[in-house]
Amino acid sequence: MFLTPGDDVPQGGPDDKVVHALIFAVLTVSGRWAAVPSLPLAVGLAAYAAVTEILQAVLPIDRHGDVRDLVADVCGVAVGLLLSRIVACSFPPRGSA
Repeated sequence: MFLTPGDDVPQGGPDDKVVHALIFAVLTVSGRWAAVPSLPLAVGLAAYAAVTEILQAVLPIDRHGDVRDLVADVCGVAVGLLLSRIVACSFPPRGSA
């Protein structure tokens, strides 16, 4: 979706920055659920966010890179890590209590 040509990107709906944060929060929670370690997951998703913003700026797809989108993406990663941690603490694996 991040590299979809500008004409094909849905318009309207919730704030763009909220959508960015939610997408990256879901990606982070999914990664943690798959047992990807937190640090490599966070670094990888932050790099992915940066690369997609750079590509939006340089590719001829009628899109523009936005540092604020990158910040929203990284905030989403942080929220996803926090949510994953809360769930892990609230529901420890069986046999560890």
